[in-house]
Amino acid sequence: MSKLKLKDIAKHFDVSVSTVSKAINDSHEVSLSLKKKIQSYANKHHYRPNMVALNLRQRSTKTIGVVIPNILNYFFVKVLYGIEKIADERGYSIVTCITNQSFEKETKTLEYLNTGVVDGVIFSTAAEESQFENHSKYLEELTESNLPIVMFDRATDFDSCDKVVVDDFEAGYKAAKYLIKTGCKALAIATPINQSKISRLRIEGYKKALKEYNISLDKKLIVPISNKEDIELTMSFLLNYKKIDGIIILDEITAVKVMKIVQKRGYKIPEDISIIGFTNGQLSRYVSPSLTTISQHGTHIGETTAKILIDKIERKIPFDAYETTTVKTSLVVRDSTKALK
Repeated sequence: MSKLKLKDIAKHFDVSVSTVSKAINDSHEVSLSLKKKIQSYANKHHYRPNMVALNLRQRSTKTIGVVIPNILNYFFVKVLYGIEKIADERGYSIVTCITNQSFEKETKTLEYLNTGVVDGVIFSTAAEESQFENHSKYLEELTESNLPIVMFDRATDFDSCDKVVVDDFEAGYKAAKYLIKTGCKALAIATPINQSKISRLRIEGYKKALKEYNISLDKKLIVPISNKEDIELTMSFLLNYKKIDGIIILDEITAVKVMKIVQKRGYKIPEDISIIGFTNGQLSRYVSPSLTTISQHGTHIGETTAKILIDKIERKIPFDAYETTTVKTSLVVRDSTKALK
């Protein structure tokens, strides 16, 4: 017979894991009636808390775990910079783990960080949207050991942790609207993160801008780019399909590659094709022509996540109250797009 867990009790009473935890610990935040029912059920079924995890959690390490899917993405570099800045100011060290877009590696990494080596975890998931349900079940188990978690950017639908996310819908809308206002009519969007929630939201924003300006949606102009695919071949199919006058690319490195492919094909940027990328990094500034980008304010996101996590660790904000902070993006106009008409 398997050991009774907090999530099993929560499922029985149709309440959250945090509510069960409060009830068992005799918190005043749970009604007396529900508290007695939960305590009685726990005693009857011989519930025993995970004392190893609890003891480890009560011993401060002054260390934060940071888990990111891709170190080559400049956005994550800026987030790390923001996290490290706040952690250092508050007397914490950070341990950085890279999952290389692997959901399996992410779960193993989180399991390790949940053994008491860190006081809390900040992470951006490698899970695709289709994996969110299993991912939430996994995170639910982590919360039983009272490990504070803050998700950022690529967040799942798990509701028992804090999140700091970018307004990706607005970002896609903002990029598309700007290109349309400069005169673009055949506007493509290329996504190397096609299976992610943030990609879907940006594409929905792009669709809204098209509709607002009475431009028909052509689904063939929504171009997924796989890491396994030849990006030059993919872009050749797009450019051969019809005359394109604007392209939005959902990350910086891919945007620079697309610019080079477009130029190699004999097109001038922005005279023939305007291009907008995402993440306002060093490449965007120094590529020729310089790249117009959507800035996601990575440093600010890093600082915000670190402040929330450390406040949770130090109990300066309620441990079992969770919020989602949404960060607005900015359009940084450079030479890869035409001037507004």
